[in-house]
Amino acid sequence: MTALTERATAAREADPVLGAADPALRWRLAEQLETRLGDPSAAGPLSYARAAAEDAAEEFPAAACELLGELGVHHYYIPAEYGGALTEFPQLLEIVRTIARRDLTSAIGHGKTFLGAVCVWVAQDFEGAERLASLVRAGEPVSLGLTERTHGSDLMAGEVVAERAHGGYLVTGEKWLINNATRGRLVCLLARTAAEGGPRGFSLFLVDKHALPKGAYRTLPKVRTLGIRGADISGIAFDRAPVDAGALVGREGEGPETVLKALQITRSLCTALSLGAADHGLRVAHAFAAERELYGRRLIDLPAARRTLAETYADVLAMEALSTVAARSIHTLPDELSVTSAVAKYLVPTVVDDVLTRLRGVLGARAVLSDYYADGRFQKLERDHRIVGIFDGNTMVNLYALTAQFRTLARCHPVRDREPDALADTYCYARPLPRLSPGQLSLLARRGSTVLGSLPTAAEVLGAQASRRPELARAAALARTLAQAAEQLHTRMRAARPVPGGAPVESFDLARGYSLCFAAACCLGVWQHNRRLAHGPRTAALWSSGLWLEAALARLAERLEAAVPGVTGPQPRPPAAYDPDLESLYERLLGRLTEQYEAGELFSLLSGRIAEGPPC
Repeated sequence: MTALTERATAAREADPVLGAADPALRWRLAEQLETRLGDPSAAGPLSYARAAAEDAAEEFPAAACELLGELGVHHYYIPAEYGGALTEFPQLLEIVRTIARRDLTSAIGHGKTFLGAVCVWVAQDFEGAERLASLVRAGEPVSLGLTERTHGSDLMAGEVVAERAHGGYLVTGEKWLINNATRGRLVCLLARTAAEGGPRGFSLFLVDKHALPKGAYRTLPKVRTLGIRGADISGIAFDRAPVDAGALVGREGEGPETVLKALQITRSLCTALSLGAADHGLRVAHAFAAERELYGRRLIDLPAARRTLAETYADVLAMEALSTVAARSIHTLPDELSVTSAVAKYLVPTVVDDVLTRLRGVLGARAVLSDYYADGRFQKLERDHRIVGIFDGNTMVNLYALTAQFRTLARCHPVRDREPDALADTYCYARPLPRLSPGQLSLLARRGSTVLGSLPTAAEVLGAQASRRPELARAAALARTLAQAAEQLHTRMRAARPVPGGAPVESFDLARGYSLCFAAACCLGVWQHNRRLAHGPRTAALWSSGLWLEAALARLAERLEAAVPGVTGPQPRPPAAYDPDLESLYERLLGRLTEQYEAGELFSLLSGRIAEGPPC
């Protein structure tokens, strides 16, 4: 057992529910990993300089992945019931976030094994899962073979076939743009098992390349990419490759359903990549703004730069709340994950793309120079992050997944028949999480969304609190506005009708608005259920007066008005008008950002130390 998993085991024995006494303890594992990975500004396999050099050479981060293996990170890709270390998905969220804030290529290249393996965990094929778990524990990479050169995300058009033969199958065809297709020993492969195709015409197979005869497969050349240049983005082609019946994952014909359910989990966790990227970008921009002098003043003293830093920090905090709720929902609301995962996978990468674009404006020319400032980290980071919104279902796929459920979501809003503890379990970091039940995952949220259904009541509760605490008044007003907007959206969703070929353009705008209201519900739920719990010295001010909540809701309301004009009601002043209350809000928020930066902490709602420590 590696040092990281040994420490995690000891922590669970001392405190069976990680973070049960104090939500800040959820960072325990991430902080341990930070320490073991070392200071990224110094030399090392996962240093900023090493990542930049490998990117320039388009070289796979082999040393970084080897270090992660030595530390036992891959044990967290295996559920505890199969001998792994994964007991809660928020654990994995923070582990991936920790790696991603250093180097997205390493996080994606190493974390791909979880994506390749998760279909087997979801299928609940115990014998196959035990076999796979032993190989993952041994450090064998796993890839997921879904996409094909001419069909992209259209899985039902796949041409790779698996024909029955000699008590097993013969696999023929090509999968393309597959992460780790060349380096990985195992491929979880979706193949056509019925000539007519259709939802029950495809099956999953766990193919071990070591078990195939010579000439039965060949790997395809690495594809050069704009971002994650060192990643093994390649492909694999099979020529009547024999696989035995034991390679079948689940039952024949269950492939598409298993894949779609597994993607609900991975889409909910992809947000960790975006959170890590956002922390990295915001840290580079803050450092530059604090040291750069323009017009006789530091850049960070200029109003435009201050506002950009504060607003992007608010964006990051809002997306952290959404990401944490999504990860907890895997355990607490699995039957609604088709909605939650689509919202998270669409909104978090989209917002972080925007965050990085705005921070590019703070950095100016240094944002695009590859070897002049900070090892060219920002331009690499921005290129790397663009892929996050594409894999595991791109932005349009996730928005379409929401439009396809409009009628059910509108009919069931707000959800009223949920168990009373479901919301508390979802929002409260201190509450233990039930074990994941893959059998409860569903392709449709038949009872609507419990999370968004909580928004009207949460707004009322905050309004009542604001009557006793005036500092909450603006947050309460924003919550009311967002709750009213959510009601309007559901009315429009109820009236939306599909058109030949898919959903109308207007439905995609409604889906964007729905996602923003969903994020607002997450922010309100997280604040209400965690505000009384202990917080670090630099995060207490974020919580006590509702500072982060007000800023997050203000940003979400602004984005909502841009996505669905008029849905937030008449605007009291033109958007460009000076608002002294808003100016004061972001000034106070910038102070908290600077405190976390100077203390060497993650930009987060909770206190979490980073390996760099305070800046010199």
